[in-house]
Order: sequence, then C-alpha cells, then structure tokens
Amino acid sequence: MEWYPHVTVASVIEDAGRYLLVHELSDGQRVYNQPAGHLEPDESLFEAARRETLEETAWEVRLTQFLGVCLYRSPHNGITYVRNTFSAVPLRHHPHRPLDAGIEAAVWLTYEEILQRRDQLRSPIVLQAIDAHRAGRHYPLDLVHDHR
Repeated sequence: MEWYPHVTVASVIEDAGRYLLVHELSDGQRVYNQPAGHLEPDESLFEAARRETLEETAWEVRLTQFLGVCLYRSPHNGITYVRNTFSAVPLRHHPHRPLDAGIEAAVWLTYEEILQRRDQLRSPIVLQAIDAHRAGRHYPLDLVHDHR
C-alpha cells in the first residue's frame, strides 16, 4: 500500500487582538479552524494560503511570516497532513463573496474567546499555531522556496 501525506496550508490572521477563524462542518461536527486547505497542482504555498483564505473567509490577505511546518495525523480519518502555516494581515473584505462549501461563517475572535471554544477546535494545531504567532515564533517568508 502506498502512503501519501496531504500537503496543506493555513493562515493565522490577527487584527487588533482578534483572529480570523472559520466555523465549518467537518466530519459531521461544527468546528473552528484557521482558513486552511490543500495545495493544488502548479500552485505555490504562498498562492495556496492566499487562495484558501479568500475562498473560506472572503478576505484578501498579505502573508507576513512563516510560522512553520507541522505533521498531524487526524484521528478522524487517519490521514497525515503536512501543514504549512503562515501569519497574515487582512487587506480587503469581499462581503458578498460566497464562502466555500462547508464553511458556515468567517468569525473574528479574541484569544480568550478561542480558549473558551478549545473543545470546538478542529485539531490541537489550531491553538498551537495561534500560540506560536502570539509568542513571536515565526520566520521570514524567504525561508520557503518555490522551485517550480
């Protein structure tokens, strides 16, 4: 049996002490997550992070930093994800743009509100990424190379 990890991207978007999350349906449960998704063919990690954020939140963002790579094996489906997480700042909202299927809403929450919903986070890496952002554990974007 061949094994292939899924390459994904996610963005931690903070503005005035609030974080942009998506409230989504995943495996039959309503959960909170960063805007995130799969890398598509012929797409850079940067392009994927900006695209997924726009599709899931209707926000255009500027990536500012690289938060790192995380390996995560989902207990729900057994898939291993290689998650590349970026920090970003919001640029422009498109309030009439429809959100991706399964996304119920894009919401801005304070860190305290996120902690109150800890049991509703899609996975532990949601809070880990926010904590890394808050602690200043980030890297320049040029750490990520695109040799397409």
